[in-house]
Amino acid sequence: MAYEQAEWIPLTGLGKAVAAGEITSIDEVLESGKPIKEPQIVDILLPDLEDEVLDINMVQRMTDSGRRVKFRTVVVVGNRNGYIGFGQGKDAQVGTAIQKAIEDAKINLIKVRRGCGSWECGCDAMHSIPVEVTGKAGSVRVTLKPAPQGIGLVTGDIPKKVLQLAGIRDVWAFNKGQTRTTINFAKATFEALKKTNMVRTGGPE
Repeated sequence: MAYEQAEWIPLTGLGKAVAAGEITSIDEVLESGKPIKEPQIVDILLPDLEDEVLDINMVQRMTDSGRRVKFRTVVVVGNRNGYIGFGQGKDAQVGTAIQKAIEDAKINLIKVRRGCGSWECGCDAMHSIPVEVTGKAGSVRVTLKPAPQGIGLVTGDIPKKVLQLAGIRDVWAFNKGQTRTTINFAKATFEALKKTNMVRTGGPE
């Protein structure tokens, strides 16, 4: 569900700058180092963002007034071209929980550094990742390695959805831990992709 700019009254300095047209690209936002606190910023600067619900879990809790049921959802958003976000949401209504998770994913958006770090390929296309990276979440550890063109995404269904939305087409993935836990499997993949931005490729250190 996208927000219409006319209905949005920005509350943060970053939001006001985007609404006023002073900031016109998501890269400017991410490079500023300022946290994104309003999902509408992403709606305006990345209108082609897609979302994918990875998991819906029912959580029960006993209170003095009886048993309360809430739904916890895990969502990724991405434009299949270098941008990905991971989020979670919880609410008594499934639809609201999903919307909260989508908003959470948008404010946690990152840019993924893509390239071809495979010695078997060596092309200049942005089809894989430039270096090997590892991400952790809970007991799950995901290592992503550059792969040559045509290999595809050699991994399970959950990481595959995250990688596809990030715009990665070829990668080798190696997993350890309780990969049946969707939330940690997805988050570990997201954390690995985040590491691609911490590595300098080419040029002076």
